[in-house]
Amino acid sequence: MNKKITYSLFFSILIFGFVNAQTDIPTQRPLKIGAVNKPDSKGKAKSGTVLNIPSVVKEPSKIDYKSRPPVKMLPDRELVQAGTGLKIDPRIGPREKEGGSKQFFGDQYLGDVRSNGKFIGIVCRDHEFVDGDRVKIYLNNVVVDQNMLLTGAFKGINVDLQKGFNRLDFEALNHGSSAPNTAQVDVYDDKGQLIYSNKWLLSSGSKATLIVTKE
Repeated sequence: MNKKITYSLFFSILIFGFVNAQTDIPTQRPLKIGAVNKPDSKGKAKSGTVLNIPSVVKEPSKIDYKSRPPVKMLPDRELVQAGTGLKIDPRIGPREKEGGSKQFFGDQYLGDVRSNGKFIGIVCRDHEFVDGDRVKIYLNNVVVDQNMLLTGAFKGINVDLQKGFNRLDFEALNHGSSAPNTAQVDVYDDKGQLIYSNKWLLSSGSKATLIVTKE
């Protein structure tokens, strides 16, 4: 008898606890899903129950490439035409080959001059490159200077004049280290006035001739 009462009491407690446990389960409600919003003609979804998610990717901004300076892949190099800024001295001519000019310069007539003085002064100098040019001077076929070395400065002699024509010859003894034999010759009267000036180009052995007339 006691066992029956005990089992009945146990089942009563078990059923009571199960009923109480069922009351803790939350009440379920049906989920209502609305219709999907259809995009309009511009591609944008109409407002509705569906969430509008903003676009993560932004449209690229329009760049005006014409207003931007061109991209240079290489550094600027200020190039100029070859020879720009070069200044050439007009006094400089083509250089002669080693040994001087190979052209032959024969006898040269320097002209004539008049002088009524008792004597004249004759001075000579190398008017170009001083390279050891030497000359022999004759007056009327008589040697008046055996060997005159031409330098950058004038050097010369005085000679007496005869009545009539007086012939002066300048014979090139060499052409120095650079041909030809070059010289400037000036003639002064007995009062110290310059009455004549000229230049010669002679090969070795050639002569330059000047006539001085005394009345």
